[in-house]
Amino acid sequence: MPQSKIRRYLRHGTLPQLSVFEAVARLGSFTRAAEELYMAQPTVSVQIKKLTENIGLPLIEQVGKNVRLTPVGKELLTHCREIFQTFERYEQKVADMRGMQTGSLHIAASTVAKYSASRSLAAFLTVHPGIDARMHVGHRQSLLDRMSENADDLYLMMNPPSSDEVVSLRLLPNPIVVVAHAGHPLANEKNIPFARLAKEPLLVREPGSGTRMTTDRLFREQGLIPAIRMELGSNEAIRESIRAGLGISILSGYVLEPGLVTLDVEGFPVESYLHLVYPVGKQLSFVAQTFLDFVRKAAQAPA
Repeated sequence: MPQSKIRRYLRHGTLPQLSVFEAVARLGSFTRAAEELYMAQPTVSVQIKKLTENIGLPLIEQVGKNVRLTPVGKELLTHCREIFQTFERYEQKVADMRGMQTGSLHIAASTVAKYSASRSLAAFLTVHPGIDARMHVGHRQSLLDRMSENADDLYLMMNPPSSDEVVSLRLLPNPIVVVAHAGHPLANEKNIPFARLAKEPLLVREPGSGTRMTTDRLFREQGLIPAIRMELGSNEAIRESIRAGLGISILSGYVLEPGLVTLDVEGFPVESYLHLVYPVGKQLSFVAQTFLDFVRKAAQAPA
């Protein structure tokens, strides 16, 4: 019988156990897994215990509040995700047959691209309200890590990898500007030399961010060293720091808000674009392909 080797899994309700195991492994916590799955924490512990007994080897080590996977657990997590992706592909095929009345779409967007991604998702869901859409937001490196794990359908970012291992579709202009608070001494000056920026306290994103990559490249091309005052983990934190008078920053024009202005610096705005990216060879689901076509059509429409 073809199923003889997996008969014990079929008898013991392994699929729900795998769902609990994946949540614990991904979140690194029994408590957070219980909250996400709407379960009591003892139920999560029981499910993990049953799965461990079924496998016959330890899957998880708990040191204090930290949850770590054993080598067997890491191997199981890889196959667990493959199983779930198989079910998702099947569900997507069924959704295709229903004409987009149901289905799922997982998008990952960089912190700069999240503004455009949110608007695009909202417009898409207006047309296809039955789609279950989720969006993860993180800096560029976190998106690349997720892409290597095939965690999402599509990725929206400013600086796509220059690699033949990904498909990169240029979508929307994303001008890079120099941002200061409205009362900054340079706010009313014209044609400010780029070298002047090197004398200003600069607020920058953390390494791994697409905006930080652009900032470093611009100063490197000018042969200048920026006077970095602070590294901050989000555009929102940089905006608040600019308002507080802590410095200026090089950011996407999308993040401008009242109280902030762009400085007229030579060479700015710098031309940049947001890209939709996915791995070469990835089979896009019908919903993901439809969203991709939807966004490309919207980007090509007259303003």
